[in-house]
Amino acid sequence: MSTTPNDRRYAKSHEWAHLEADGSVSVGISDHAQEALGDVVFVELPQVGKQLAAGQEAGVVESVKAASDIYAPIAGQVIAVNEALQDSPEQLNSEPYQSWIFRLKPNDASELDNLLDSSAYQASID
Repeated sequence: MSTTPNDRRYAKSHEWAHLEADGSVSVGISDHAQEALGDVVFVELPQVGKQLAAGQEAGVVESVKAASDIYAPIAGQVIAVNEALQDSPEQLNSEPYQSWIFRLKPNDASELDNLLDSSAYQASID
């Protein structure tokens, strides 16, 4: 069974969003998503500085089974990418909630309220 930590919000497309202390939002994929993908072998990261709309494709996660687009759960500017995933993409499998893919400076942090909370996301995947 997938885990869904309570300290973040979830998109129906299986990304999680975590509001950091500095006001930025870290984005990764859920435990459910990494289980469905299987062994992750490559991550295409977005460009730092890119402005993303909510729901816009931000990158790609490739596994031995499939490639899956990663979407921005909220609108904002990409301010950082997790370079460690270039050498160790399997971190998304072993630590899906510690392994963020990119960080956004949100246009409007209240957009997080439009995403699913932990229990609603869990209900959507059960």
